Amino acid sequence: MARNAKWSEDYWLLLMQIYLQKPVGVKPMYSRKMVDLSLELHIAPNILFTKMCQIANLETPRVEHIWETYGNNPRKLTRAIKLWHEMRGYGHADEFYDGVEVNETFEKDFKPVSDSNMTPAMLILILDLYFRLTPITMVSETPEIQQLARLLKVKPQEVVEVMEVFQHCDPYLNKKDVMISPLLLPCNDIWRRFGNSDTEQLASFAEQLSEYFKG
Repeated sequence: MARNAKWSEDYWLLLMQIYLQKPVGVKPMYSRKMVDLSLELHIAPNILFTKMCQIANLETPRVEHIWETYGNNPRKLTRAIKLWHEMRGYGHADEFYDGVEVNETFEKDFKPVSDSNMTPAMLILILDLYFRLTPITMVSETPEIQQLARLLKVKPQEVVEVMEVFQHCDPYLNKKDVMISPLLLPCNDIWRRFGNSDTEQLASFAEQLSEYFKG
């Protein structure tokens, strides 16, 4: 969940700017620009995606008015957004959200863990692939691992190392040897979130999440 921040009418402008970027239309929920805006506003991507669909369908009079004002005038839209950034919290973003309840689950998914270059979002994609492979194929030479490494912009061996940690999280493998890795706790957290759930649901989420890394 995101911070419990209220929706501001000005946010429509920020979403419209992304909507109007080529190709014009609703952007994937976890595309990089959508996630970046989510992190900026502290509003979860699924909420922004729903709002963008409202723009596409011109669902409310307010959205219709904003579209009539800015939809065919990108320069005017850019000026309005620039002004919003200048006025936002009068240059003090932290003060702007002072007193807002913090629950940063989705935000933490995009922040590095344990002094590594891995984020929970990356670990989720690796876990999805983990369930598609067998331990013997969890090696750098496996094409699927090389493909995922290219998407995540890491070395194949880094993906393999995460999978080795997931093997120690996997109760079906029942590994008894001690695992020492700074990623053990983060991987355990991801396993608790997704390891015992429907793998098809995980696959669907991972497919959506992969859009972020294509940007």
